Amino acid sequence: MTVLLLGALVLAVGGCVCVVWADRGGPRWVRAVATVTLVVGEMLRCVDRGRSRSRSRSLDRTTNGGGGD
Repeated sequence: MTVLLLGALVLAVGGCVCVVWADRGGPRWVRAVATVTLVVGEMLRCVDRGRSRSRSRSLDRTTNGGGGD
C-alpha cells in the first residue's frame, strides 16, 4: 500500500514539474506529459464536483424533511 501511494505521489510531482517546464518552453515530450497531467486533473475535478453535488442533494433531502408528511 505504501509503495502504491508513493508511486502516485511521484507521478503527481513529476506531472507538476512537467507543467512548469512546459510553460517555460520544454521539449515536446514534456508538453505532452503536461497536457496529460492537466487533462487528468480536470477530469478529477469534474468527478469531485459531481460527488459534491450528489452529497449536497442528499443532505438537502434529509434536512428539508424529505419524508413527505
